[in-house]
Amino acid sequence: MKNLIRNVKQFLISEDGPTAVEYAVMLALIIIVCLTAISSIGTNASATFNRVSQSLSGTGS
Repeated sequence: MKNLIRNVKQFLISEDGPTAVEYAVMLALIIIVCLTAISSIGTNASATFNRVSQSLSGTGS
């Protein structure tokens, strides 16, 4: 039990904890940017496919 308490104190004193949190925040931001980009690309691709489909079927303007 004393060993566990000592390890927790050492972890809180060291800078590994804040570094791990910083990496987690960066990872979350990267994931958000990727999901936004993928969503935007998907929307644009869908619009393009619909426009081509309408053009091929003759119902487009």
